[in-house]
Amino acid sequence: MEVAAGLLLPFLGTSLGAACVFFLKNELNPKIQKALLGFASGVMVAASVWSLLIPAMDMSEEMGKFAFIPAAAGFALGMGFLFLMDMVIPHLHMGAEQSEGPKCSLKKTTMLVLAVTLHNIPEGMAVGVVFSGALLSSQDIGLAGAFALSIGIAIQNFPEGAVISLPLRSEEGMSRRKAFLYGVLSGVVEPLGALVTILLSSFITPVLPYLLAFAAGAMLYVVVEELIPEASQGEHSNLGTLGFAAGFVLMMILDVALG
Repeated sequence: MEVAAGLLLPFLGTSLGAACVFFLKNELNPKIQKALLGFASGVMVAASVWSLLIPAMDMSEEMGKFAFIPAAAGFALGMGFLFLMDMVIPHLHMGAEQSEGPKCSLKKTTMLVLAVTLHNIPEGMAVGVVFSGALLSSQDIGLAGAFALSIGIAIQNFPEGAVISLPLRSEEGMSRRKAFLYGVLSGVVEPLGALVTILLSSFITPVLPYLLAFAAGAMLYVVVEELIPEASQGEHSNLGTLGFAAGFVLMMILDVALG
């Protein structure tokens, strides 16, 4: 039951954020949006370091001076995987005019949701891998630490859900219910990806350090390729920087206090 709650927390964060469409008339103020994008970046960077990369290296201590190999290899594979997904899945980032990936005739709203879904894949993987490590009684990953990661991602998913649903309502003219549904659907991939990882946990024990680093690489790809550039565009980019600091510190506190 505890594990199920942990897997669903990030999805709950996205759904609550998408529900903002029922209470707010227009999209988020650009200044607030920049701060929230920076906040999400800070959470994901801190989670990648404390919850994923450091445990990956700790698990490989028996390799001595080569303990970095699983973390480095997994990290590179995670980056490569998201780069490949970026190339083969048509998607449109919020505020952009030109879509990325192969040319297609999909609607703008569909490509917007695909962009956030692509963003959510590594987060779901990260939660699933960490809970798998906790269930396998790894001394380097405890259940409390896994919950810290889940809570941190849930917090940063709240503004993400709002950033999807509100523009769909204000710019695309969708009904509130439909905009909310699109926002919720963008987050479904997280618990599904985490659940699949849990179900495969008995097979992943030998490669757990690689998978932890893989999730970190995939998450940091999203941060560097998407979140930070969007938070730095135009005026008031310092708000994104302050948001990053707040998100990083909060995730660090959660990991140390609960881990």
